[in-house]
Amino acid sequence: MNILVVGNILKDVYLSLDSRTEPFESDRHGVKWLDFAFNGSKHHFFDRMSSFGGAAISIQVLTKMGLTATVAASDFTYQDGHMTKPTPADDYRYILTSDDSISYLVGTHRHSARFEPPTAPVDYLYIDRSAFIDHATASRIKSYLDTHMNTALIIYLRDSTSSAIRELIPHANLIFTENTEVAEDSQALISSLSDIDDSKIVHLATDHLRYQQIIEPVTVARIDKLTHLSAYSIAAATVLGGFIYGRTVEESLKLARANLENSTLNDTLTLKEMEIIAAASPESLELIAATLLAPGKGILAADESGGSIRAKFATLGIPDTFENRHTYRNIFFSTPGIEQYLSGIILFDETARDFADNGETIPDYLISRRIIPGIKVDQGLVKLPDSPDETHTEGLTTLKSRLREYYEMGLRFAKWRAAFHITFDENYHLRTPSETAIDTNCRELAEYAAACQSAGLVPIVEPEVVYDGDYPITRSAEVTGKILDNLIKTLRNFGVNLHACIIKTNMILAGKRYPMQSTPSEVGKATAEVLRRYIPADIAGIVFLSGGQTPTQAADNLAAIQDNGPYPWGVTYSFARALQDPTLDTWHGDDANIPAAKDAFLETLKRL
Repeated sequence: MNILVVGNILKDVYLSLDSRTEPFESDRHGVKWLDFAFNGSKHHFFDRMSSFGGAAISIQVLTKMGLTATVAASDFTYQDGHMTKPTPADDYRYILTSDDSISYLVGTHRHSARFEPPTAPVDYLYIDRSAFIDHATASRIKSYLDTHMNTALIIYLRDSTSSAIRELIPHANLIFTENTEVAEDSQALISSLSDIDDSKIVHLATDHLRYQQIIEPVTVARIDKLTHLSAYSIAAATVLGGFIYGRTVEESLKLARANLENSTLNDTLTLKEMEIIAAASPESLELIAATLLAPGKGILAADESGGSIRAKFATLGIPDTFENRHTYRNIFFSTPGIEQYLSGIILFDETARDFADNGETIPDYLISRRIIPGIKVDQGLVKLPDSPDETHTEGLTTLKSRLREYYEMGLRFAKWRAAFHITFDENYHLRTPSETAIDTNCRELAEYAAACQSAGLVPIVEPEVVYDGDYPITRSAEVTGKILDNLIKTLRNFGVNLHACIIKTNMILAGKRYPMQSTPSEVGKATAEVLRRYIPADIAGIVFLSGGQTPTQAADNLAAIQDNGPYPWGVTYSFARALQDPTLDTWHGDDANIPAAKDAFLETLKRL
């Protein structure tokens, strides 16, 4: 298949700007620009690098997908990872970056894309996003299409005001648009000028919170790798390549998503690489994991089983009815402002199938609030056959089928807990956890994690050393380290992608029944030492369980752990009781207390 690309070769010059002197301002589309008072003498640039953009990106993508692509009227080619015979750029774009801010300095004059009829027949003629088409060029393209009926025309429509583009739309076999005001104008233009049906229109941006087959380059593409200028070009060219290979819209968009999230400034993925990532990580597991570890946010564990929530209610004399469980959990989900502090919420099966007051399912309701919904998938602790005083976790037998259903329900991460108790014999030698218990539970955690990633869910792996024990902080460090060391090795053996795997673990502190309780300073130092020794840099991140600590104790210890950073991975919380108890005590089963209970929950979040 031969593809002729009509577009401009652009030169992108990247300058890293000193963030202390950044006078950025946002336009009505939310794009950051350098303000007009820019004074170069007052700014400092840490480094400078450049790459080719525009049609060069489309050529690179299509070539790496194994297709033959060239730029019309140009001697530009891409081969073996390098440009050959580079054509001088038509336009230059200066792209200034600073932290997560980005601005552009672009020329006001646009060069018309060149087009001369190719000497050899082409299967596809692709008008790239970078192309500026004048009437003369449009006429030459139309004449070529009139005499080459087997050539399909694909248009990237980004400027619906161009009258020259209007001339070509009726000839198009496929149209790419962006989900902006331009796209809305384009849709109206398409409807008025031709009979092209919706099946021939591919919108390259949709609601990115649903993690469906989407392309949202401004959000997905990391600034240190791509800008939205090149991201849209990568998306369109990848989708086009997918279509040429006979892939569906859904499959092609998955490939594009994989390409976007893993491309670097000067290199995109091969088709095989995209396929591997799309198959193993349908909705970008690494992106979801990173979002869950977003700075300043944490995860609410609202995944109590029926027995656990029954016990909670019993202490306050609250009847354990579905209505009370619904009301209680809805207090947390509907509290205004929680999206500022929570990246995710772990649900129990009953809650995941419940509905919010506005009629949406709970997962959809959380997504609408920019919170990722997760699910507890283990089915509880049972006695370990070879060590009856210890436990392992049930649920693997039916796990894969349940994960598929949860994925379809909109859930995007899961949690599995294993519990370890520290006990001693009469000589104060460690009796539990035994090697058998550690090996068995770590193997089950790894098997669960691998199944999650295959189903498109990020696994939270929770090996908990139970706080309700009589042991010193040194024993907590010893046992936790031993478990984590075994766990990481087992995860690797099962082929788990650690970049998309989160460890939920206990803090390192003396047991609840030990006479000398640990101070926050001791907890922070000991926990940091264990993490640095046993957690590899490629893990997605660490979230801590509260494990029966009071809200104040958990908050103080978490702060001490974070103060002992920085760490090579994100560190935050995934608390249950430490977040819920103040709200439960305030509500007390009385609906008249719901507003006060919501206030209590928000205040608890603010303290973390």
